[in-house]
Amino acid sequence: MLELYEGSLDVPNILKRWYEEEAQSNYGAYIPFVGTVRSENGIDGLSFDIYEPILKSWFEAWQQKAKAKGAIIKMAHSKGDVMLHESSYISAVFSPKRRVALEFIDEFVEDFKASAPIWKYDLIDGKRVYAKDRSTAIKGSGILGK
Repeated sequence: MLELYEGSLDVPNILKRWYEEEAQSNYGAYIPFVGTVRSENGIDGLSFDIYEPILKSWFEAWQQKAKAKGAIIKMAHSKGDVMLHESSYISAVFSPKRRVALEFIDEFVEDFKASAPIWKYDLIDGKRVYAKDRSTAIKGSGILGK
């Protein structure tokens, strides 16, 4: 399940709903990860642009990897502006065994940071400034992408 929201995420409600959706699914582990905008470099927050077709394809590939391990994965991400100390990203893995969930959430979050087609901007004095120094080129993007 992939969910996109305008603005910051309502963490307690999303995590509660996901838990309730899977409460009877006989999973032994539920491992959430919550990403929060932290204060650094004088920013007021972050802003995000998402290329949804590629994100959906990327996420579907991860759902298939999870299914092969008897697990499921859920993710929510913000579009637009998210201010300091608010959440822009949540993911969670449900699996029969804790080790699978613990390893899978780590792999998923790391690949998300490296591969998801989401562009991050710093919000400084009401302006969006591309956060190039904290961005990762997507594999295969650009004229010379491989």
